[in-house]
Amino acid sequence: MPELPEVEVVRRGLERWVAGRTVAEVQVLHARSVRRHVAGAADFAARLAGQRFGPACRRGKYLWLPLGPVPREDPSAAGDGFSLLGHLGMSGQLLVQPETAPDEKHLRIRIRFGDGPGTELRFVDQRTFGGLSLHPWAPGNPDGLPDAIAHIARDPLDPAFDEAAFHAALRRRRTTVKRALLDQSLISGVGNIYADEALWRARLHFDRPTAGLTRQRSTELLGHVRDVMNAALAVGGTSFDSLYVNVNGESGYFDRSLDAYGREDEPCRRCGTPMRRRPWMNRSSYYCPRCQRPPARRSVRAV
Repeated sequence: MPELPEVEVVRRGLERWVAGRTVAEVQVLHARSVRRHVAGAADFAARLAGQRFGPACRRGKYLWLPLGPVPREDPSAAGDGFSLLGHLGMSGQLLVQPETAPDEKHLRIRIRFGDGPGTELRFVDQRTFGGLSLHPWAPGNPDGLPDAIAHIARDPLDPAFDEAAFHAALRRRRTTVKRALLDQSLISGVGNIYADEALWRARLHFDRPTAGLTRQRSTELLGHVRDVMNAALAVGGTSFDSLYVNVNGESGYFDRSLDAYGREDEPCRRCGTPMRRRPWMNRSSYYCPRCQRPPARRSVRAV
């Protein structure tokens, strides 16, 4: 599933090619792709037609485009509009294509514009786990944040991310460090790939309890999360197959720079020890057994 860097690359493409344009027509070719719009496909298409897209925004792995002007100067006025919310799921793609381009095999939604160059926005999704939907703005959010994702935490690249609150939450919760990184109510946008990469850089085992992390260690970990995400952004994200692409259909190249994820039995780039893979929450965790030593298990004394 695309993580923060991949979704941010798509957001930047939408900001360049779609923001500010007016919708002329919407075609929903597969109802499952608008299943989160409870009023149905016909209502989705009718309500979106004629609307003008505002600036492209992102919260974690979600994208949205406010409809109409957004009252950025007066946050209290927000909450009376709607936004187009998008989630890519496992295989979703938002592509800006010439109107004359042949339809993709898994084209699900087509959005045509009434202004600008002869391009259209297409939502393509092979597995149909992603989708588009319309949602009201969450009250008090000047950027048109949809109410459906108001509960999701800010991501570590957001200037408003609260490091102190994140550290306090880590200390309170009885969990492990990788589970915390993937908890979207604590920190958004981090998925399995970048969690493994950040933990390798921080020399932390994925099962390390969060209660024992010092403020310095959690700050260092956040720094590594930011570094690995910024490095991925610089090369367009991570693409292991053709399912993740940006709005122009181009793949990212960060998979060539991965230090941990997918490197089972390959030498650790730091110490040379063969990397290991362990099943973890229906996923896999990749780590160096020497650089990222597992936490000591406390024995229970019989009484």
